[in-house]
Amino acid sequence: GTFSPPSTIPTEFCRHGGTWENGRCICTEEWKGLRCTIINFCEESEYENLTFPKIPAGKYGSSTQTCEMGTLNAGSPKATRLCNLTVAGEIKLEPARTGNCNENLETLESQINNIPEQAELISAEAQILTSNASKLTADNITSAANVVGQIFNIGDRNTSEAKRTAVTTVSQLLDASEEVFQRAADIDKNNTFKTLIEQIEIYSLSLNTVPVVEPNIAIQSVNLSLEDTEGPASVRFSVLKGSSDSLSYGSTRVDMQVSELQPDAETELQILLKTSQKNTGACGFVVYQNSKLFQSKTFTTKSNFSQKVISSKTNGTEKDQSVSIEMVFNPKFNEKEFQLHSHACVFWNLSRNDWDTRGCRTDQSSDGFLYCSCNHTTSFAVLMSFRKNYNYPKSLDIFSKIGCALSVTGLILTIIFQVATSRKVRKTSVTWVLVSLCMSMLIFNFLFLFGIENSNKNLMTNDEDKENNDYGNNEVPTTDTIHIPNPTCTAIAALLHYFLLATFTWTVLISAQLCFLLIWTMKPLPRHFIVFVSLIGWGIPAIVVGMTMGIIYSLNRDDSQWELNYRQEEICWLAVPEGNNFIKSPLLWSFFIPVTIILISNVVTFMVIAVNVLWKNNQNLTSTKKVSSMKKILSTLSVAVVLGITWFLAYFMLIGDENISGIVSSIFCILNATQGFQIFLFYTVRTKVFQSKASEVWKSLSSSSGKVKSLPSGTPLKLRVRMYRLAKSFPSLKGRFRLLEPFVFTEEMSLS
Repeated sequence: GTFSPPSTIPTEFCRHGGTWENGRCICTEEWKGLRCTIINFCEESEYENLTFPKIPAGKYGSSTQTCEMGTLNAGSPKATRLCNLTVAGEIKLEPARTGNCNENLETLESQINNIPEQAELISAEAQILTSNASKLTADNITSAANVVGQIFNIGDRNTSEAKRTAVTTVSQLLDASEEVFQRAADIDKNNTFKTLIEQIEIYSLSLNTVPVVEPNIAIQSVNLSLEDTEGPASVRFSVLKGSSDSLSYGSTRVDMQVSELQPDAETELQILLKTSQKNTGACGFVVYQNSKLFQSKTFTTKSNFSQKVISSKTNGTEKDQSVSIEMVFNPKFNEKEFQLHSHACVFWNLSRNDWDTRGCRTDQSSDGFLYCSCNHTTSFAVLMSFRKNYNYPKSLDIFSKIGCALSVTGLILTIIFQVATSRKVRKTSVTWVLVSLCMSMLIFNFLFLFGIENSNKNLMTNDEDKENNDYGNNEVPTTDTIHIPNPTCTAIAALLHYFLLATFTWTVLISAQLCFLLIWTMKPLPRHFIVFVSLIGWGIPAIVVGMTMGIIYSLNRDDSQWELNYRQEEICWLAVPEGNNFIKSPLLWSFFIPVTIILISNVVTFMVIAVNVLWKNNQNLTSTKKVSSMKKILSTLSVAVVLGITWFLAYFMLIGDENISGIVSSIFCILNATQGFQIFLFYTVRTKVFQSKASEVWKSLSSSSGKVKSLPSGTPLKLRVRMYRLAKSFPSLKGRFRLLEPFVFTEEMSLS
């Protein structure tokens, strides 16, 4: 049955790497049992100067010694050794099989005509050459399938061991990736997979009552003519759930002369075959752990869970007997990640070489199992389509909303102030670059605040989805993963991508401008500087975003879900890679790398400016050291803010320590959510123009309310004249700090 782990230690219930899924521990290959505590492997061993690592039960292990350079199989293992799991459940280490280093699958395929004479030798070589499924290519798959298909085609009973080894080869092939099988099907011009499927079905009739079980395939024969009871024959074949994703002895069960299906909590698949005549001879069953041999042109597999395929065959003809098939499927899938959307009962049509629904129908039930029935025998499957249970995040918290609102307000005021106070003397690139930075940051904040959440999160719930699905259509789905398109979310993701890239691009342009004005003291700036920086600031991000979407679309144009290769479903932002596919992620190439280069450049510029300009000692300022230090601190902070230095904290969020990562995340959120407001404080509030206007407005409000006395009119003027004279005595300092304190000296000059 199923068991619940103790509530006090749920994470420690499954041992040795086992995971808790659907009410049971799913163990790794090397362990089994309720809590994954029973050994299911053979220890490291040696055999005739060959060394073998730990081997999971029921599988072949490869030797650590490999073929020498210069041979056809250079780098491949010299031998394999079976860790056998007997019918009684005992683990036994078999003698090693040594291969020929000058033989590969292509040369083996050329010896097909010699198979009747050398069946065992060729079969053993094929098994050794396919022992490492991760290295198999599409050509290897088709060559190996062709070889074992011909081995099964041999009628001589003396080749039973060769065929038994060929079953092992098929099981090993099914460990290769889905992508490799898809490429193999594309280049297969001789219907190799079709031939192999047919020959395995015929082979399933010749095993008497002894099953052949490998991790990815199980074959069993049932002799219907041995029954003494009268009337039509019936047989029920069951596949039981195990503690791992592999088939093993004990995973299958046969019941004779039963009238109905009887699935229970341990049943993963069950098929009931009924014939109108009793003495029909043998009936064969084949269970495939996955559907990789059945490469469909109409059904695309995208998820990483396997869908079992079961084949039933009798040695009589359907013209001479009436055959009915009933099936029940209880597939294993991660219920936290997927939600069943629909299913179809299908069979593999050998003439079309694709799935078909003719003669099959779905039977809905309330017990959670998927029921099917067909009026003929062949290879059957239930094609399931799932909806992913996306973990849509909650709405932005109050702090994020407040931070973004402050930034939006500050950026709007900064833009209005810079444009409104842009007098003739200040019509320079300083204002334009700062306004452009604020514009890109403002639009990004608006999009983030109102568009980052995917509207799909508000669609029907999973329970409603179950109620509204029509399981009776029995139409072949196009894919196993259903996606609800949301072009608006894709557009928002592209705009967020563009304006955030534009924001960083404008920070590096401000960095370059600071170098021109403060380090190289180029006054005036190069000709057409504004036009040049505008093309870079607004153009390069558009090129990056356009190329990214164009490449992704061109590579996935036949995929209705191509947009999920660009953006996430959970939020409207760039896709996060799954597993080890980070190298293929648009997040890496079109955002992470460019932003990293920009931030490194900005940090270098910031350090040079801070050392050579902001904090460079000046003997003339000794009398005003305290005030000068405060100015230096504020100027340093203003440069750090406008160059986006605080974004470097994002890299520290990748630290594995949760406490450190949590602290850094909070600081990062505070600083960057309010970056626009910080720009407003440093580049608007600190200016004399703003302070003067604000002072006038405050005085006007105060005088009108009668709460504050107005100051003597001569005081501000005397203070301004004094500050102007002080600044005039340090012309070099005045030139350097003019950019860092925008337009401070413009106001003073108007008084002279």
